[in-house]
Amino acid sequence: MNRIEQLQSIIEKSSNIVFFTGAGVSVDSAIPDFRSQDGIYHQTSEIPPETILSHSFFLQHPDHFYQFYREKMLYPEAKPNLTHTWIAALEKKGKVLGVITQNIDGLHQEAGSRRVVELHGSVHRNTCMKCHQHYGWEVILRSSGIPTCSCGGIIKPDVVLYEEPLDEQDQLTAIRWIRQADCLIICGTSLQVYPAAGYIDFFQGKHLIVINKSATFADQKAELCFNCGLKEVIEQLHFA
Repeated sequence: MNRIEQLQSIIEKSSNIVFFTGAGVSVDSAIPDFRSQDGIYHQTSEIPPETILSHSFFLQHPDHFYQFYREKMLYPEAKPNLTHTWIAALEKKGKVLGVITQNIDGLHQEAGSRRVVELHGSVHRNTCMKCHQHYGWEVILRSSGIPTCSCGGIIKPDVVLYEEPLDEQDQLTAIRWIRQADCLIICGTSLQVYPAAGYIDFFQGKHLIVINKSATFADQKAELCFNCGLKEVIEQLHFA
């Protein structure tokens, strides 16, 4: 039995699969990741992206923050790809307990996944810092300079910036799902962002699978490890 057949068999036998996904999942939707050679963090910039995407920089230089945010973080033309639709199809079959994602693009939900925890928030949710009115991402995309509410307050994306804590309820749900999973599939993440990456240590199930182009600290623990693109693996599965 080759590794693809092994993966096929594991998925068919599992009933509480949890997917832990990162930026690599959305690369095939033409959204760049962060840490690969072509990723956002390797692009030439006077100010490091990690600095621009920090809470303190947002407060001190909101104009510069929004310029970067519109250019590098919003992809209105992006559509779900094979990985998103594959995960959603498995959920529809009753095999998926949940999707825990570090992505902020909302493509898992657009593909049909209903049980999703967005650890780092979503570009689709934006809130006035003064009156707390909610807005879609169109208000950010279509505005220029600093987007403001009718009350005059700044509209802030509901994404978790550096120096900001993760939502407590999201963290608890993620940990609970991982503890309950019989199969944990790590997709498209280098597992370098904490505290999110540390949650996989709560996994007590039987099957740990890693599908990611670069090596991760979980590779040696995994029953199956594919150091390649997600599409290369999923296209070989019967239910792709």
